[in-house]
Amino acid sequence: MRLTNLDMDALRSFVTGIDAGSFAKAADRLGRSTSAVSAQLKKLEDQVGAELVRRSGRGLALTDSGDLMLSYARRLLNLNDEAISAVRSPDLEGWIRLGIQEDFGETVLPQVLGRFARAHPRVRIEGRIARNSELRDKIASGHLDLALLWDDDSAAPAERIASLPLCWLGAASEEQAWKAGAGEALPLAAMEAPCLLRSLACAQLDRQGIAWRIAFVSPSLGGLWAATAAGLGIALRTPFALPPAVRVLEPTAHGLPLLPSLGLSLLQSKTGDHAISAHLAIIIRQALTETLPEDWITTT
Repeated sequence: MRLTNLDMDALRSFVTGIDAGSFAKAADRLGRSTSAVSAQLKKLEDQVGAELVRRSGRGLALTDSGDLMLSYARRLLNLNDEAISAVRSPDLEGWIRLGIQEDFGETVLPQVLGRFARAHPRVRIEGRIARNSELRDKIASGHLDLALLWDDDSAAPAERIASLPLCWLGAASEEQAWKAGAGEALPLAAMEAPCLLRSLACAQLDRQGIAWRIAFVSPSLGGLWAATAAGLGIALRTPFALPPAVRVLEPTAHGLPLLPSLGLSLLQSKTGDHAISAHLAIIIRQALTETLPEDWITTT
């Protein structure tokens, strides 16, 4: 059987069109005419032998085949962009200091370090897993060149990579978690202050008039997971990379406040080699696109 080689331009038009919500907007982003983008979609559908997109009101909706193809398309484009970045910058050398929020230390960081080392073997990369406040301070002081951290609404829109839902967490083995109206203050498991998510939890509980107490404080995420899994308290975090002994609590069933989403941003220091930072930022975005659910990713 003769294998089909997918057209990268057609894949990029397809992904951009879905992210933008229309192929007219995709044409503006790609600097092409709407008819050219539509023709590329038709070419892609011919190559895969299936309809990928259908009209839905004024927007676009994926077919089942399109939904499957979108995931592959993102991965193919990420690999394509990584290869181009590596080949076009063979002489890139120097060093860069990367900081990353500890929620992503075991999942995203290994991918990022491995890919960057293969693409740019002459660049020395130093990694640091730390809490949000420390990463922000080190970016501001120039002790880190690039940092992936939670967005406290001070970052520019262009720096935001994703938006993750927040949720209340309890022990997976606990049959009866805390419920409102039981006559006792909510036991809160939290990180040491200053902590953005701790502040958010307290503010949300206060806004709804729910009495709370700090039941457990940890300087690390591992300690927070241990306390939550043991049933010592309820924590506020995102549902990303939860340990098996911790579960998401449904807010309505437990009388807990509904929660907003939390931005994830990539901040760059004003000092350091910006060319190296730009290449590392590409790889971080690719790793997150492959790791996080599609609807959490912020399109640019």
